[in-house]
Amino acid sequence: MKYIDEYRENEAATKSAEMIRRITTRPWTVMEICGGQTHTIVKYGIESLLPPGLTLVHGPGCPVCVTPLELIDRAIAIASRNDVIFTSFGDMLRVPGSSKDLLTVKAEGGKVRMVYSPLDALKIARENPEKKVVFFGVGFETTAPANAMAVYQAKKRGIGNFSLLCSHVLVPPAISAILSSPTNRVQGFLAAGHVCTVMGYEEYIPLAAKYRVPLVVTGFEPLDVLQGIYMTVRQLEEGRYEVENQYSRAVRREGNVPAQNLLREVFRVSDRAWRGIGVIPGSGFELSEEYAAFDAGKIFDVGEIRTQESPLCIAGEILQGLKKPNQCTAFGTLCTPEHPLGAPMVSSEGACAAYYHYGEYKGGPQT
Repeated sequence: MKYIDEYRENEAATKSAEMIRRITTRPWTVMEICGGQTHTIVKYGIESLLPPGLTLVHGPGCPVCVTPLELIDRAIAIASRNDVIFTSFGDMLRVPGSSKDLLTVKAEGGKVRMVYSPLDALKIARENPEKKVVFFGVGFETTAPANAMAVYQAKKRGIGNFSLLCSHVLVPPAISAILSSPTNRVQGFLAAGHVCTVMGYEEYIPLAAKYRVPLVVTGFEPLDVLQGIYMTVRQLEEGRYEVENQYSRAVRREGNVPAQNLLREVFRVSDRAWRGIGVIPGSGFELSEEYAAFDAGKIFDVGEIRTQESPLCIAGEILQGLKKPNQCTAFGTLCTPEHPLGAPMVSSEGACAAYYHYGEYKGGPQT
């Protein structure tokens, strides 16, 4: 555990926090855009170490949370078919649709299976040629290469009973949407380290210049986050707007080029709806024409989908950094991990789940 513990060392964290306090002379608002960073911030009480006026807000860094309700309902409809084996990572199974979730479909007799890799779903398809096997491909650029490889292998091996229900979203367009909003209050970003491990950070350079905001590629351990905050505040105080790489032990400017090549072959960039936010142009992946035969969204006609969000859920405002989970009137009472109203309460990367499990916020909204 040495190489993890050294990024959680208490004395070093205290010194990092003191460095932040020393350089901060005015109020600033910084957004992390990764659910893993959100959980680190809440679990380790990082906000309590920061100077007054330095505010952290949580962005749309949970891909499960931003998967649109219409697609959840479509997944439920497909999974309910007798001829389908529906596969997914575990965190999608309890995300509420309009009337039920995928675990309820399983309880009702649907063939819903949790897998740990899209290649597991491909294996299930080979072993069950009489069934149509669907994998729910959800995630940012981080998980997209593995899902692309599953589709690539399905075509190469002639596994025609496998398909992908795709809900991949891209980080840079989301940052642009937040910064161009008239309600924006974010002045600096902690960019998601794992996304940049795949994609690099060249896409962020024009964003920093256009919107005049610092973007610091940041890791996920407490000292990573504190150093990322320090680098962001230092830029703000000095009037600089650059892309810096705190997570240099894993991220290179060019990213993982072979993975990017695979993504360009299997996917194409498309407009994508984000739950609670709306459609962001050019913010998602969909299967390219060459791989369209593996697109579950086109294979299965499930009829008209009519969605119904809970009127009590403010997930959209939380995902845009406009409110925090404990400002929701349903938080911890009507909305809990056992009975979630929205995806941020049930996802392992959701901000609401982080506040519920690690924060002292149970028992209703805070003022």
